[in-house]
Parts: sequence; structure tokens; C-alpha cells
Amino acid sequence: MNKINYQKELDKVIEVLQRQQHEREGKVPRLFLHACCAPCSSYVLEYLSRYFEITVFYYNPNIYPPEEFGKRVEEQKRLIAQLPAEHPISFLDGPYEPERFYEMAKGLEQVPEGGARCFKCYRLRLTETAEMARAGKYDYFTTTLSISPLKNAEKLNEIGGQLAKDYGVDYLYSDFKKRNGYKRSTELSREYGLYRQDYCGCVFSMRERRAQQEAAARQEPAEPKLFL
Repeated sequence: MNKINYQKELDKVIEVLQRQQHEREGKVPRLFLHACCAPCSSYVLEYLSRYFEITVFYYNPNIYPPEEFGKRVEEQKRLIAQLPAEHPISFLDGPYEPERFYEMAKGLEQVPEGGARCFKCYRLRLTETAEMARAGKYDYFTTTLSISPLKNAEKLNEIGGQLAKDYGVDYLYSDFKKRNGYKRSTELSREYGLYRQDYCGCVFSMRERRAQQEAAARQEPAEPKLFL
């Protein structure tokens, strides 16, 4: 079975949208974009704001501690205010509901990062995004999560496609790490002086990261990981 190239799938959608705009002088399509943090969203916004009117939706009940959540929200707002964009970018912050994340994670607390707990977390956040996209009558919804080398783009797109059918809003298939998307996000983070956390966001990823750092300090071998 051939692996799907989600960047090419995105290219096809953009090509059709541009042709429709040119032929019909139609309005710019509206995209409801789930964002996990400012660094991840930087390249995605630079790229997609050429083709969409975007609302950035910050819904991440996994973030720990609460101070970290607030810091990421403020950085996201600051980036949107400063980033040049061809079409408007607005911001909507979702509620901070850590209890939903911990309920979801029950029984999976010891699963390493990148496993079943993360997949359930993808679904939790994308389900809220799909619900809000339907309520706001957006043309598309998607997430910035695929820009991270540690996030499973295939699983994200699988979940997004399922939710599109459930909620009746098109999912924008994508793999934003392609075409040096991750590299560009690091460049933009430096350019705008963005706060870049050293763990994915939840308490479990923070503990795993701290264990790696302690092992390194003791000069014990530990597999290095990149976090966004």
C-alpha cells in the first residue's frame, strides 16, 4: 500500500481553490486552524494565509502547568499581531480544560510519547476543532501539529478525515513538515523571538524530557528528542 503524500493532497486543494477564485472572483475560503503553539503555527500561517482567511483556534487542554498554557496563548497572539499576511488572521482561544485531558489519558500514563495516548490527544483536540468549525460555518479545518517531526502526520490526517465526515466540514489534509516547513518554523521563531518550549506540552512529555536531561547530566546514554 502506497503511503499518501499529504503535501501533494494540499497542493491539489489549493490549485482548485485558486482556479475557482480566478474564474468566479469568489470570496476567500475560511480556514479554522487548530494551533498548538506559536512556533508551530509560524510557517503554517505564513504559508496558508496566502490562500485562506484564517481563524487560529488555541485549544490544548493537555498543556501543563497552567502558567505554560498562558504563556503559549500570549505568544500565539503576539505572533498573529506581528506576522504579515495576505488575508486576515484572527484568534480564538478555547477553554483550558485539563480535566478532559486527564480523563482521556487514564490507563495510558506510562505510554511513551508518540503512542496511543498522543493519538487520543490528537482526537480530543481535533474533535473540538471540528465542532467549532461546523458551528462557525468554516469551509475547512486543520491543525498545525503535523509540522513537528515527532507528530504522526498519517494519524492526524486519518483522524481529521474521519471527523470531516462526522461534522460535515472539509478537513485540509496536510503535512507541514514537508518542503522544509519545520526548518522554516525555526527560522521564523528566531526572527520573531518566539518562546520555544523544550517539551511537547503535557505533564507526561515534561517528565520524559526531564528524565532525558537528568540522564545527560549523569552522562548516561539517552536517545535525544526534539520537542516543539
